[in-house]
Amino acid sequence: MKKIGFDNDKYLKIQSEHIRERIAQFDGKLYMELGGKLFDDHHASRVLPGFKPDSKLRMLAQLRDSIEIIIVVSAEDIERNKVRADLGITYDEDVLRLREEFMNRDFMVGSVVITHYNGQHAADQFRHRLERMGIRSYVHYLIDGYPHNVELIASDGGFGMNDYVETSRELVIVTAPGPGSGKMAVCLSQLYNENKRGIRAGYAKFETFPVWNLPLKHPVNIAYEAATADLNDVNMIDPFHLEAYGKTAINYNRDIEIFPVLNALFEGIYGENPYKSPTDMGVNMIGFCISDDDVCCQASRDEIIRRYYTATNKLADGADNENEVNKILMLFNQAKLTTAYRRVTVAANARKEETGQTSAAIELSDGTIITAKSTPLLGCCAALLLNATKHLAGIDHEAKLIPQSMIEPIQKTKIEYLGGRNPRLHTDEVLVALSVLSPSDENCRHALEQLPQLRDCQVHSTVMLSEVDRKIFKKLGCGLTCDPVKKQ
Repeated sequence: MKKIGFDNDKYLKIQSEHIRERIAQFDGKLYMELGGKLFDDHHASRVLPGFKPDSKLRMLAQLRDSIEIIIVVSAEDIERNKVRADLGITYDEDVLRLREEFMNRDFMVGSVVITHYNGQHAADQFRHRLERMGIRSYVHYLIDGYPHNVELIASDGGFGMNDYVETSRELVIVTAPGPGSGKMAVCLSQLYNENKRGIRAGYAKFETFPVWNLPLKHPVNIAYEAATADLNDVNMIDPFHLEAYGKTAINYNRDIEIFPVLNALFEGIYGENPYKSPTDMGVNMIGFCISDDDVCCQASRDEIIRRYYTATNKLADGADNENEVNKILMLFNQAKLTTAYRRVTVAANARKEETGQTSAAIELSDGTIITAKSTPLLGCCAALLLNATKHLAGIDHEAKLIPQSMIEPIQKTKIEYLGGRNPRLHTDEVLVALSVLSPSDENCRHALEQLPQLRDCQVHSTVMLSEVDRKIFKKLGCGLTCDPVKKQ
């Protein structure tokens, strides 16, 4: 069984209660900037075992009747067809995807706001498309000197020039396809325009990491830095919070750097700032829901190592990300880590030293380590799947699930007919072969039935895997790392 370190039920309860308390501090209207992933926060579920990837969405569902959602997209991102790397779709298409995802879960999506607008033709076309679909849209303009020219920004020539977004519910969630879309500016613009209408609306920021009430060098917070090493985010002690309350709280550099500007903007809008620190603006209660700190520390150390391998694999593929790799190596020192902390890494490399062949290893949920090496018939990860499922099904290790007479025709097709160079079977081909054999072979059927038990297991390969193999392990729910070594 996977060890649990996070109380998800407690999180759903106290996080929703805290947001209700924040709404009550203002005139029944709170604009909440939503950072990070909402539908599929796999980073949080990895470093906080027990946290569900959709926990934030489930928490917000408890407030559903109070929520209205605004989706923000930058006109500049629309103009240059910016693509979400994880989904392979443009930001404007992702606006429509997000809207559908929310509406399928019975959330109210009130409108779309197009920010950084300066007459971009592609933005106009997108707005016409939204109009044809019956979706309300608004535009917010570029403001000279934003965010530092406070006198202009907090005036009718700044925020006052933006469209006022009409909303009807007390909690307005402001979200976007990705960073840099202008979520915070939309929130602040609405505060300015609500205030002109006699409504003292509030602002809050809902981000999971860094966890403000964990120590600066806690592995969970270091894992966040590793996850954002490409952005060069840096966790810091919030100096404003320390000065105001005499208490240590953790935030990150960008929020701390922008706080004096936000403070001036709040004063420009309201005459005073209701918050004494950037940490005050947050509503994150996740740190109070850790039930086993040791489990979360171990999971976070594993995550830091996974991030290191991801970065070094990108570098080996030709990416210009040496700074990212060096940043994670620095975090290794802070966390007192080496790759030897990851048991499957040690096991895979030991098998490679022993056999002279590329190798792979998997750590099962009970801690058992299974290894495999490449053979003339099978790649190391294809062999690993067979070895692991045989072990879980209680099948003798020496038993051959897929006969050579079946493998050889597949290899012939790959090489002679499809022009491939590697005759060894990949993971997907092994799984298809097992499926074909399973109606008439009890062992193959039992082996396939073990696949769900591989979820959350850790895997390491001594060679970088093909995209096909990586996708198979992702679908199986395994945490995969690879040495930054390309196949010969």
